[in-house]
Amino acid sequence: MSAAERFVTENDARAAIVAAYRHAQEWGINQGSAGNVSLRWDRGGREGMLVTPAALGAGETTPEDIVWLCLDDPEARSRARAPSSEWRLHRDLYLARPEFGAIVHAHSSFAASLACLPEVQRAGIPAFHYMIAVAGGNDIRCARYETFGTQELSQAIAEAIDARAACLMANHGQTAAGATLGAALALALEVETLCRMYWQARQLGEPSLLSDEEMSRVHAQFAARALSAGS
Repeated sequence: MSAAERFVTENDARAAIVAAYRHAQEWGINQGSAGNVSLRWDRGGREGMLVTPAALGAGETTPEDIVWLCLDDPEARSRARAPSSEWRLHRDLYLARPEFGAIVHAHSSFAASLACLPEVQRAGIPAFHYMIAVAGGNDIRCARYETFGTQELSQAIAEAIDARAACLMANHGQTAAGATLGAALALALEVETLCRMYWQARQLGEPSLLSDEEMSRVHAQFAARALSAGS
């Protein structure tokens, strides 16, 4: 389903992005002007996206501040505000992954903390809990560190999120994507919850891990549930 089918007008889409940005702060997965939210949105036959602006917190951002940007030509954009410094990671994911309709990038505390650990940077978050499968694999990968806002960071995220829907970002935070704003935001919250649970479990000892066979059964259950919900 396209973004145009979910929202009647661009103003509706802009308002929904602002609401998602504020929910991210209310739910503790963002703070201040950290993080960003985007929605795939075409204009006049040109593939594009709507993204939160640079340097504005959730409480300050209004629908008029949301920036439209053409995916094929980033210079073709609305000029009221500058887009988030991380616009590249959003643009590149939309170009590479047509199933993504919305993206949430967050500096959530537990995800960012774990993403500072060399062990997590190497191996990600393992299958200590079956809900790890919500990110699309048997672990949650961690993208290598690159300077924020760069093409190098966008490439690192593209590699870590390949065939997945979420990843951690070394010394930075997390990125989660979905077909809708609600799905992307819910996944970002789930990733942060899993990171908190993993951090807590590690305070008590080394958690036992689920086997690849069990994770395959979990993925099958998730797929069946999604098929049932869509029928």
